[in-house]
Amino acid sequence: MRDTLKDGRVFRTLNIVDDCSRECLAIEIDTSLTGRRVVAVLERLADEPASHSAQGIRLHSIDPGKHIQNAYIESFNGRFRDECLNENWFVDLWEARRLTEDWRLIYNTLRPHGALGDLTPEAFAQQLLNSAQTESVLVEVLQ
Repeated sequence: MRDTLKDGRVFRTLNIVDDCSRECLAIEIDTSLTGRRVVAVLERLADEPASHSAQGIRLHSIDPGKHIQNAYIESFNGRFRDECLNENWFVDLWEARRLTEDWRLIYNTLRPHGALGDLTPEAFAQQLLNSAQTESVLVEVLQ
């Protein structure tokens, strides 16, 4: 996505959302987001202790011009635009990063989603993690 700072400079956002839990894993903001920067963000996420990548999750790209193939991020982008970008007039990148991170944390931890049984994305992800751990323990016991 893109937006504009108070002084007219354009900045871009890289929004990464887990399709399963609807959890926003990262919003990277800068005036330019190169392919190397995208890779660095993805590697950072993969290295986090609670990363879902260790659970067999794969990255998939959508076909160019086929936004409907990724409806979850399109829905997220609409909310992010309406509730964060359109509600703030950022003075500089530091402020944009700070206010966006505040919004991301609220989105993940305080906002229930009907599609997730009225759980927050964080609570839903934790529930999935707990059930996966329980299944793993049961498999070990049964073997």
